[in-house]
Amino acid sequence: MPPAPDAIVHGLPPTELASVPDGAAQVSPLIPGSERLEDIAPDSLDRAVLLAPAGTVERRYALALALRGLKPGGQLTALAPKDKGGTRLGKELRNFGCAVAEDAKRHHRICTVMRPAAPTGLDEAIQAGRPRHVDNLALCTQPGIFSWDRLDPGTALLLRHLPTLSGKGADLGCGLGILSLAVLRSDKVASLAMIDIDRRAIDMARRNVGEARASVHWADLRGSDPTLSGLDFVVTNPPFHDGGAEDQALGKAFIGRAAAALRNGGTLYLVANAHLPYEAPLRAAFKTVTPMATEGGYKLFEARK
Repeated sequence: MPPAPDAIVHGLPPTELASVPDGAAQVSPLIPGSERLEDIAPDSLDRAVLLAPAGTVERRYALALALRGLKPGGQLTALAPKDKGGTRLGKELRNFGCAVAEDAKRHHRICTVMRPAAPTGLDEAIQAGRPRHVDNLALCTQPGIFSWDRLDPGTALLLRHLPTLSGKGADLGCGLGILSLAVLRSDKVASLAMIDIDRRAIDMARRNVGEARASVHWADLRGSDPTLSGLDFVVTNPPFHDGGAEDQALGKAFIGRAAAALRNGGTLYLVANAHLPYEAPLRAAFKTVTPMATEGGYKLFEARK
């Protein structure tokens, strides 16, 4: 086993705002291949640098895990854009018993603390951010995952119109596995690749689906992995935010990966927010593109290669 890290970094903090120690282990669940922040041994770190998540429960969870991992007197640098939790960072760290040195730069708040000998409230914050079963979804989930405690309306629209599928397929951006569960109700589906950039979603999808026909992959679909080819169908509700900012290139990348993975005659079922201009990249990549439904600010397409 590799030696335990003495420093960690969560996310990709701007280099001009925070100095990351050489050799720091990446622990963001949104960077495939990263180590798990949950697995960092208590009282083991000298430094931790966190680009803090925007969600309150998720952010406090990450801060508490980092503080738990630090040795007493170890240094935590936490930063976030002011409109994505940055204005609350200082108060949250003080609530953990930390003395906070706070700075503002380039629309970010940057907080530096030394871990106190006896932080307060860590266990409560960690418990609040842990995986759990949500009754209204009847699924295992975790704060921070996309639509972690409710059925996303775009996914609901796709579920209402999804035909019975067959052959080999993929669920791109599978999240908790809601679409995958619907797809796998068909005995004619031979295999399904479930892919997501969020390690927490992958962990929950593995619990929720538990099907021999399904394979689960932690990957960024903007890269080359995993290799997909000769598929009969693809289903997707692609993301359109990266780091909190709208990024239409994400959906276009999903369309490109679907087109490359499908066999001739294979079909993509894609749902998206109505304002996103995906018609042109769909028509460029597929022989036929058929609008299936428009409802509640969402649109659904069937695209055949």
